[in-house]
Amino acid sequence: MTAATTPPGRPQPAVGGRATERALCVLAPNPSAMTLDGTNTWILAEPDSPLAVVVDPGPLDEAHLANVVATAERLGKRVALTLLTHGHPDHAEGAARFAELTRTRVRALDPALRLGDEGLAEGDAVGVGGLELRVIATPGHTADSLCFHLPADDAVLTGDTVLGRGTTVVAHPDGRLGDYLDSLRRLQTLTVDGGVDTVLPGHGPVLDDARGAVEFYLAHRAHRLAQVETAVEGGLRTPRDVVAHVYADVDRALWPAAELSVRAQLDYLREHGLIDAATD
Repeated sequence: MTAATTPPGRPQPAVGGRATERALCVLAPNPSAMTLDGTNTWILAEPDSPLAVVVDPGPLDEAHLANVVATAERLGKRVALTLLTHGHPDHAEGAARFAELTRTRVRALDPALRLGDEGLAEGDAVGVGGLELRVIATPGHTADSLCFHLPADDAVLTGDTVLGRGTTVVAHPDGRLGDYLDSLRRLQTLTVDGGVDTVLPGHGPVLDDARGAVEFYLAHRAHRLAQVETAVEGGLRTPRDVVAHVYADVDRALWPAAELSVRAQLDYLREHGLIDAATD
């Protein structure tokens, strides 16, 4: 986190509900240290269309999945397609059941998560009822992480690549720091050249300063990487020891997740010849 008076990204005061003209968040009841307030399930639709897209149905929680369907129906929408930002259970565990409830396909990058013949890949355009989403491959948090650009609202759905509060985990070994930094730079370009000013995250509040949020993430990653390199140079050799030193100000409940990020950082430093290859 930052000590700045204004939090990075200018988060909105509450989580859930209407975020943009085309995006509404239904908050899943799975709050935790890792999921923040819970998983943000997104209902996306053109205002005058009877069809909607749902991104990340969330955990396998019958009440939540039914609430997503009912919320769409109250808006006069029928869910026509389900998309996944990545395969972590808090985002994707309920997808198969949600597909049963809505009789929809599930599209994802990972074939194991799909229901139907169509997947998702970099550069794809998804259109439903006049709504347009552009698929951006953003590996790093996980290998299968995607973001969805919603150009009509100058917004991007980021899954766990950028959160509404705090920072995300590079989930080693599936997640890789080099990939994650490249993905953040892609999002940075989208905020500078693509007109995106709003982040619709997978957890936490909506961010009204997308560029500020992504630049904070890049600066934070550079700072943590330098801290890890210094810790290793100072004689710390195991990921657990590095976590205890570098993340001493972080809630210990988050240390197991921090260790995943540290392992990813150590791999990155080794790959770039910045620390001894034998460090573990």
